[in-house]
Amino acid sequence: MKTVITGGAGFIGSHLTEHLLAAGDEVTVLDNLSTGSRDNLANVEDHPNFRFIEGSILERDAVIKLVSKADRVFHLAAAVGVHLIVDHPLESLRTNIHGTEVVLDACREANASLLLASTSEIYGKNTADALHEESDRVLGSPLKSRWTYAAAKGIDEAFAHAYWRQFGLRVSIIRLFNTVGPRQTGRYGMVVPNLVGQALRGEPLTVFGDGTQTRCFTFVDDTVRGTFLAGMSSAVDGTVINLGNPYEISILELADLVRNLVGADTPLAFIPYEERFGKDFEDTGRRVPDVTRAKELLGWEPTVDLDEGLGRTLEWWKQTFS
Repeated sequence: MKTVITGGAGFIGSHLTEHLLAAGDEVTVLDNLSTGSRDNLANVEDHPNFRFIEGSILERDAVIKLVSKADRVFHLAAAVGVHLIVDHPLESLRTNIHGTEVVLDACREANASLLLASTSEIYGKNTADALHEESDRVLGSPLKSRWTYAAAKGIDEAFAHAYWRQFGLRVSIIRLFNTVGPRQTGRYGMVVPNLVGQALRGEPLTVFGDGTQTRCFTFVDDTVRGTFLAGMSSAVDGTVINLGNPYEISILELADLVRNLVGADTPLAFIPYEERFGKDFEDTGRRVPDVTRAKELLGWEPTVDLDEGLGRTLEWWKQTFS
């Protein structure tokens, strides 16, 4: 298989690159390195079936030329992270909407299948016990920066589904819940690497709001395995699949877990949302996935629990930043 991964130098993309090369694919990574890094691909730089191209998904002619020789595309390139979305809303919207349309057009011309990586942000403020793929989206005002990302990814999904219905393009969509693991950095607001880094440095651990908001964290190996399965299976063509670990934990509990793993006795620093993100920012109190569809259609469910995932992440941090 000849495979293109957009955003393949990022946290999840680099792990997916390794997985696909190990499966025997010829892999070309397209990444503009705005949030990704060539360092993430150090393990595969010399692989005979690997090629890296620095470029943007907004460069239509270049993307169409690249995808013209591909059998399938894993589209992971996007503006991600709360900090980046809030600080650069216009660039984020352009990348997430126009870039996806470019990739869809390229896949249609090449008759290549597409795996679109979407997000649990799609569900917005819906705090149901378990969010399934048909759950209602509960979004705040489009003028509030938190919801611009969710709105853009919703348009991405609608675009992809329309290409499947109208043109018969093989398209599958995954909604990723919080993923953690080696190579993830805290530069753009990712909570786990921020907490781990602060604990290792002996700094106060930053908690936004009161810390009672809950999240679910999937280890990157499980995310990559589910992404690979969704990209391979025709059973999910034209539909969307949640990929997440249903185990729910509050940010306060997460901070305590990180402190215990690191062996740090650092205090918590509670920061009001508006102090970092501005007055128009809204958070959601809870987000828990229902992964029944992934089990039924892909035979997928998470296998790495949070304690093991954080332990493996911590070891990577120690080796990388010591």
